This record gives sequence, C-alpha cells and structure tokens, in this order.
Amino acid sequence: MASHRRPKQPSRARVTVLTTAAAAAVALSSQAANAAPGEKPSKDEVKTQVDKLYEEAEKATEKYNGAKEKQEKLQKEISTIQDNVARGQEELNELRDGLGMAAASQYRTGSIDPSLQLFLSADPDDYLDKASTLDQLSGQQVEALKKIQVKQRDLAQQRAEASEKLKDLDATRTELGRKKKEVQGKLAAAQKLLNSLTAQEKAALAAEEQRATRASERQVLTGSASTATASGRAAAAFAAAQSKIGSPYVYGATGPSSYDCSGLTSWAYAQAGVSIPRTSEAQSGIGTRIYSVNDLKVGDLVFFFNDLHHVGLYAGNGQVLHAPRTGTVVRYESMSTIGGPFMWGVRV
Repeated sequence: MASHRRPKQPSRARVTVLTTAAAAAVALSSQAANAAPGEKPSKDEVKTQVDKLYEEAEKATEKYNGAKEKQEKLQKEISTIQDNVARGQEELNELRDGLGMAAASQYRTGSIDPSLQLFLSADPDDYLDKASTLDQLSGQQVEALKKIQVKQRDLAQQRAEASEKLKDLDATRTELGRKKKEVQGKLAAAQKLLNSLTAQEKAALAAEEQRATRASERQVLTGSASTATASGRAAAAFAAAQSKIGSPYVYGATGPSSYDCSGLTSWAYAQAGVSIPRTSEAQSGIGTRIYSVNDLKVGDLVFFFNDLHHVGLYAGNGQVLHAPRTGTVVRYESMSTIGGPFMWGVRV
C-alpha cells in the first residue's frame, strides 16, 4: 500500500493576527457606553467588551472546528483513493505483463497473431474500438484486453476524483487558516482589554466568576436533578463530562485535558460509546429535539444562540455542564447566564 505524507498545516500569520487584535480592541474600546473620549473604560465596560469578543471567538471556533473536521475527512478520502490507485496500477501492470508474456511465447514459436502484435504497439482502448480485429484474437486474449480497458477507465476515474478532492482540500486549508486567525485575533483583543485592568479589578472579576460557579454547583447538588434522572448512555456521557470539571477551555480541543464546548460534548458521548458530530451546529440536528426546558433530562444536549454556536449538557434544575469560553474551565452554570437564548435540546 502506498504511503502519503500528511499535508502541511497552514502557517501562522502573527502580524495579521496582532493587527486584527489591535483593531478589534480599539474598535470595541471606542464603543464603551459611558466612557468619555480618552477615559479608561470601567471594569464592567471591559467585561462587557471581553464577553462580546469571547462570544465572537466561539462562533469562529465552531467554524474552525467544521473546517478542521472536513480537512481530516478529505485527507483520509484522498489517501484511500491514492492507495486504491496504487494497487490498481499494480494490477494493471500485472495484466499487461501477462499479455506480454503470452505474446512473447507466440513470437518465439513464430505464431504471434497480427492483431495481438498490433495491440502491443497501440493503446488498448483504441485497439478495442477496432471491433473487426477481435475475431483474430483468442477468447483468453480478448478477456485480458477487456480487463485492461476496464482497469484503465477505473484508474482514470479515481485519479479525477482525487484531483477534485485535492482542490477541495486546498480551499478547506485556506478556510481553516482564516478562521484560526480570526479566533486568535478575537482572543488577543480580549486579552489586551483584560491587561488594561488593575490587579484589583482583575481579582474582582475572578471573584464574580467563582461566585457564579459555586451558585450553579449548589443548584445542581441541592436541586431535584441528579444523574439518576438520566438513563443509559446519556447518564454515562454526563458522568464522563463531570469527571472533567475544572479542565480548561481551549478552542479546537477535544480532550482529554482541555476542551471547547462541542469538544466536551462529543468527547463525553464518545466515552459512552456514542459517536456524535464534532460541531455544535451539526450536533443540534441529531436525536429528538426538545423545545421546553421542563422536558429536558440530565445528559441531553442543550443549544444556545440563534446560530447554535454553543452547546452543553443539561445538568438539571435549569443548569448546564459545559466548557464556557476562553479563560474558564469546564463547570456548571445557570442556563439563564449563558449570554444567549436557549434554542432547543437534543436527546441523543
């Protein structure tokens, strides 16, 4: 079987990323509602701007995930086609060698037939088109020629298919690189804004995050919901996600030490023996849809925002277990504080 090198990943354009980040930071800073010209935004204003940047980064992350998944799929398909072509070429060579050996044997005995001699000096397709000469060949030779013709056509078709997929792969790589730059630009802009805060302001924001997390944990632990309300694989997936509480959010990550939102849900269900799509948008289209929060069960997938760019696992009592965004960890959170509307749930 032929081996093939893995295509080189898109290179980073650091200058472009930093320029994008700086531009985004300047644009958002200028939009601070209560900040006068030249005045430093308040902690709350910075938080609002940072949250918006993180939301935009997550949107780009899901597009990045989709492009990455498509790239990996195309690479596998191309590799399979190329391996098939290599094997097919070997089979074709064997067929030709076999026919050549028969011709050589006839030549040595002085009995090579003229039509076979013609074949050996011309293209098989062209030769087979000359139907009037077929009656000059033995049945075995005709069968060999037909096999060669079919194999040649099959190889030509597979090579054309590989060529088209290579073009698609090239376009996908470009899209992947563009989305990666977009994500990095948003994150860099958010970090720049956070760096503008004083140590005291940063500590205050961190304390707010911790309070929200603790409140959600109490809701889950003291509320009516528990893993007992889930069943089968949903319960197993939820338990797997619980085991990753505290793991950092990293865009594009699918575990086992870090995750993005759809990376966590796809990993959790994989631990339960269920393969689900990689991106939140694709995950939203599987299973049974549930539109009322009251009908959700622990372990159901829950989707937020109109473009479905965020997903988590329902934890019961109005809480979700998810990987929120950059700068946070896998945790429980109230569905009312996600930042976007709940669209629907999916029971896998």
